[in-house]
Amino acid sequence: MSVTGGDERPRVLLADDDEAITTQLGPLLERSGFMVEVVHDGGAALRGAMAVPGPDLVVLDVQMPVLDGREVLRRVRRSGSWLPVILLTQVGESAERAMALEEGADDYLNKPFDPYELTARLRAVLRRSGRGQPPLSAAKTVRAGELRVDRTARRAWLKNQELVLTPKAGALLDYLVTHPDELLSRERLLEVLWGWETASTTRAVDNRIAELRRVLGDDPARPRWIDTVTGQGYRFIAPVEAGA
Repeated sequence: MSVTGGDERPRVLLADDDEAITTQLGPLLERSGFMVEVVHDGGAALRGAMAVPGPDLVVLDVQMPVLDGREVLRRVRRSGSWLPVILLTQVGESAERAMALEEGADDYLNKPFDPYELTARLRAVLRRSGRGQPPLSAAKTVRAGELRVDRTARRAWLKNQELVLTPKAGALLDYLVTHPDELLSRERLLEVLWGWETASTTRAVDNRIAELRRVLGDDPARPRWIDTVTGQGYRFIAPVEAGA
């Protein structure tokens, strides 16, 4: 499998040293409409990510020989490249997630994962990523109409009025605005906010969504900000752009 040639399919570089994963995942991604190159160590991943022409997206396992996935990501970002990157991690703690996103990952997925979930994430990242442009997850400030979110200070304003949010609702808003127009399941949002080791249920997500709607003045029947997809989850529907 190669990312070169005249094929117009999105080109994915898959870097994981577990051949049991790549042997199954590579062909599945090919059948799902991607053109895939597989490498098994961080050195090869870095060379592939920096190649010209290079892939449209890189999937990096965190734990690899030669260079780990995070070091590959750091070197890619230091080069000035905003090539979309998804990290495959093995820890579901909030610190692990925060570290992945702060280092410039566009998204992450915890192992073990459903291959079809990875396929959905690939498509979502490609939809919201302009090739060569920083992702929303790298922006310090984002705007959605009259809503402004300072992601560094964890503060938000609507029509220049600062919003009063609980920490969980603030974290939820941050994730929603950096993943606009993406269907996010309750389970995914539960993982984002609380991690895997939690006694919380998806009802906790619904409560924080209700808090955001109340503060934003959003009518669930005629949403301006957050749409409910019955039986599936939520979607932030307002157009979002990186702020100055």
